[in-house]
Amino acid sequence: MTEFRTEDLPVAERFGAWHDMTTRALIPSAIRSDHEADFRASARVLDLGAVQVSALAYPSLETRRSARLIRQSDPDSYQLMLFLRGGHRILQAGRDTTSGPGDMMFYDASRPWRGWTVAGADMVKGVMVQFPRVLLPLPADKLDRLTAVRLPGREGMGAVLSGYLTQLAVGTAAYTAADGVRLATCTLDLLTAFLAHHLDASASMPPETHHRALLMQIHAFIQQHLADPDLSPGAIAAAHHISLRSLHRLFQDQDTTVAGWIRARRLERCRRDLADPLLSNQPIHALAARWGFANPEHFSRAFRAAYGLGPQDYRRQHQADRVPRGTHRQAPGTPRQ
Repeated sequence: MTEFRTEDLPVAERFGAWHDMTTRALIPSAIRSDHEADFRASARVLDLGAVQVSALAYPSLETRRSARLIRQSDPDSYQLMLFLRGGHRILQAGRDTTSGPGDMMFYDASRPWRGWTVAGADMVKGVMVQFPRVLLPLPADKLDRLTAVRLPGREGMGAVLSGYLTQLAVGTAAYTAADGVRLATCTLDLLTAFLAHHLDASASMPPETHHRALLMQIHAFIQQHLADPDLSPGAIAAAHHISLRSLHRLFQDQDTTVAGWIRARRLERCRRDLADPLLSNQPIHALAARWGFANPEHFSRAFRAAYGLGPQDYRRQHQADRVPRGTHRQAPGTPRQ
């Protein structure tokens, strides 16, 4: 992971340095901005091998990728941009599309484009994924239908991909070199599932890609519904239009069961609440019920089995071991699934 901040440079060098950085790290293009005199921008680039994920923040600007630039440098790649703040307009493939926060846009780097971003009083912020065309197991002629089309990122597969990309860009400091290949695979799987959803081309995906993407979608669904006491394998299977047997088969590869995965996530939420000093006056049974544990005795046994301490002892120990604000310590125990 590399970071770049124009504010670390002399004012007169900032815009030129940003142009050079985007040419090297992203796609060569011509840019101009009304903020060239003092161009304040930043980029955090996560290199996952063939896949690159970049968290970007910059003021309003115009970008143009001409046929001449493509002839000079054509990496034969795609880009997908998740917009977190600001507005964006692009002309590509005969389309003129405007998008805003929460939207995504799919680009073909081998085709000319012209784009504008509008930051208003703030900065444009987003997460960009760049990857070779050959790594996407979907028909190129069908993908042309999604070029420069506004793709929603707040619901369904869009919400899953948006949440993943946002977290991926934020957590860069915790990744190891060995994580790179796994993260690249996960990223491509989710991108494929997201684009296939909009193409209605799930049958075109390799089975292993479809299974991994479906599992990640189910994980996100469970996390969103942990507080629902009626959350069950049957409800999860129905929500994803698969059989109960297929759902259990997906989790077999995770060395756990559906119920075990739900229980571990709920216990982790309870552990966080017990460790939160702002919730110290809340009864333990109320915290447990909040995350789907209706039976206090069952919750106590499950919590002790996962963390080696009963809920009351865990809360008491955490309060005794409290450290000053701004420091960190690792919570004891890791739930066993």
